[in-house]
Amino acid sequence: MPKVYFHAADATIPLKGRTAVKSFIETIFKKERTALGSISYIFCADSYLLQINQDFLSHDYYTDIITFNLAEPGHPVEAEIYISVDRVRDNAANLGQSYRSELLRVVFHGALHLCGYRDKKKSEITIMRQKEDQYLRLFEKNN
Repeated sequence: MPKVYFHAADATIPLKGRTAVKSFIETIFKKERTALGSISYIFCADSYLLQINQDFLSHDYYTDIITFNLAEPGHPVEAEIYISVDRVRDNAANLGQSYRSELLRVVFHGALHLCGYRDKKKSEITIMRQKEDQYLRLFEKNN
């Protein structure tokens, strides 16, 4: 039974090789020893994600990703991850990265949050980036 789902809110799902990506997300959870129930990734535009940011987090700014773990503590992860394809596209251009690479980074970033990684402090950001890079390399090596 699948555990990872991709949905389009108001933007198309801009990812080729979705089956391999979904399978790899499950691999991240196994490697991080985190029980996974299911994750729904919802791809959307800036305006859609801004509204979620305002309504649920009281933040009034654009972001590339918002992750909601809906599971009770101690239970397998049940989550929704919202990704702004507009923000990812802009970030890729600003960082000199390919759109695909930046999108995969953000997709894996959401999974890593659900595995317990944070990115508020400088030390946490460093670890998060190392994990993103590790899983990007592993994914590219095997796909």
